[in-house]
Amino acid sequence: MTRARIAKPFWIPAAPAWYISCVTTRNAFALLAIGAATLRSETWTQSAFPPDPAGWTVWFARPETAPRTWVEPVVSRGEPGSLAISGNGNAAEYGGWERVIGGVKPGGWYRFVAHYRIAGASHENLQVLARLDWRTGGGKRSGQPDYGYRLVREGDWRRVTIEVPAPEGAASVRVQLYLQNAPQATVWWDDLSFAAIDAPGPRKVTVASVNLRPRGSASAAASVARFVELADRSVQAADVILLPEGISVVGTGMKYPEAAETIPGPTTETLAGLARRKNAYVAAGIYEREGAVLYNTAVLLDRKGNLAGKYRKVYLPREEVEGGLTPGNDYPVFDTDFGKVGIMICWDLQYADPARALALRGAELLLVPIWGGNQTLGKARAIENRVFVAASGYDYPTYVMDPDGEILSAAREDGTVAVSAIDLNRIYADKWLGDMRGRLRKELRDDIRLE
Repeated sequence: MTRARIAKPFWIPAAPAWYISCVTTRNAFALLAIGAATLRSETWTQSAFPPDPAGWTVWFARPETAPRTWVEPVVSRGEPGSLAISGNGNAAEYGGWERVIGGVKPGGWYRFVAHYRIAGASHENLQVLARLDWRTGGGKRSGQPDYGYRLVREGDWRRVTIEVPAPEGAASVRVQLYLQNAPQATVWWDDLSFAAIDAPGPRKVTVASVNLRPRGSASAAASVARFVELADRSVQAADVILLPEGISVVGTGMKYPEAAETIPGPTTETLAGLARRKNAYVAAGIYEREGAVLYNTAVLLDRKGNLAGKYRKVYLPREEVEGGLTPGNDYPVFDTDFGKVGIMICWDLQYADPARALALRGAELLLVPIWGGNQTLGKARAIENRVFVAASGYDYPTYVMDPDGEILSAAREDGTVAVSAIDLNRIYADKWLGDMRGRLRKELRDDIRLE
């Protein structure tokens, strides 16, 4: 078992007077204690419950759920290798490796990084778990555990990163590397680090969502111009400007085939001008023609007016299908200079999977051009995925909403704009459950299919 990575030293603050450094070679895991402790290096053979490998212990809730654990041997060097966990054919298996690190300061920010390789897993997201379980000086749980859900693939390995503040009262952290309910799987953990970091500053993003319903427009261009005129007049400064669904059709009386156009096309060119003038991203719903196929599409223009991406509405109501539209088949997430953005259109709000897919792909802000819909479901999409949601609608409220489902700004009158400066780095923690963003992603039962 080799790693296609370069060895790196990692410093782990474990107490005010001393540090632990994890030095990982391509296929070895060596632990050194510097200062008050001396070098510890032993070779452990494969066994069900090996002796403590340099501070790591094995945890399981009860003997019947115990995993098989060992330190992967590296015979050529005689050093311990990766921390390994096997489900050992037991569907009830749950547990793995733990290590307690002291010297934690309440409110201080920390970064934990781990790498793992997995074989035989049926649902990796559920079955592989990295977690930070904070503890008080008396050993009781402090706050709630933080889950590793941000993954970067590096060949056969995945890098998991957790960057969080220690909760009030925390004096230590229990690093937990588990495998759960994975009878046929084996996971190898390697390249581990835990270090204090500077607290990240606010990541402020100003969102402007437009409430306008043109009537009696002579053409698609005339309706689009009304939106642009309002944004030019009312939006003083914004990072992203959101317009509603179907801005090239509303108020014109036109059918979808009459209003549909290519992308890039006349409407995206008009929106690009707005983006350049306001130095803002612009998102809006239009109707797209690609050959004989018509889509209900939302476009995203960057600050320079370039097409940053487009999303084709996945869930079409029967009226749109009967009107000749074709559904899309993907949930793209767009990288902006302030964070990751996802887009849903109107009827997508009725279903849980569009917002869920966007959140799982890293979206922090969901932009929703919408005609009309269920307001309770809009609130639910923010809460259940722990994301900001901005909506621009006709028969639906125009607002900017936080991950708790609270409206930060609303434009209740036609011809007005909801503007709010949101902080994408703010943690919206539940008093009893902690920060649910990671937990929801790790507990999601995507292994159960409805046939």
